[in-house]
Amino acid sequence: MNILALIWLFLPAGIANMAPIFASKIPWLKTLDFPMDFYVQYRGKRLLGDHKTIRGLISGILLGIATVYVQKQLFLSSEFIQTVSLLHYPTQSALTLGTLLGAGALIGDAVESFFKRQLDIESGKSWFPYDQIDYIVGAAIFIFPLIALSIVEYTQTILIFFILHILVTYVGFQLKLKKDPI
Repeated sequence: MNILALIWLFLPAGIANMAPIFASKIPWLKTLDFPMDFYVQYRGKRLLGDHKTIRGLISGILLGIATVYVQKQLFLSSEFIQTVSLLHYPTQSALTLGTLLGAGALIGDAVESFFKRQLDIESGKSWFPYDQIDYIVGAAIFIFPLIALSIVEYTQTILIFFILHILVTYVGFQLKLKKDPI
């Protein structure tokens, strides 16, 4: 499988995963700064915590949709992208695919956050390697009805985005957008 094809397919999920960090810096989005778990507890602990917000979920889904829309336009204008892509974008709804990839990434991250809370891992602390793959696993599950990959392709995707996540997180740390380098 072409590594570029897997990166291209899951790019909206990767961008959606980064969206909450940037959305938290936009003042007018503060009105959506409400926890996704609505303060519900399980076994005396919050389901997700304060860092998983409606603002982050909505911004991630919207950026996932926008990314797929841009991919669709690039697909239509580039023979190279047409040969690399696993999807025929003219037959895909940017709204559907972007929503599935964006929501899948953020729901995958939220599920991982639930387990961190239950295991008493401090909010904001890395849970290696789960923090690096949760979003891509979630996105893969959500788009499975549209495109099923082989086990080798899923494994390659997880490895590729695991490495990309570490690199992007380190850059975010250097830019002072993240507290920790991993």
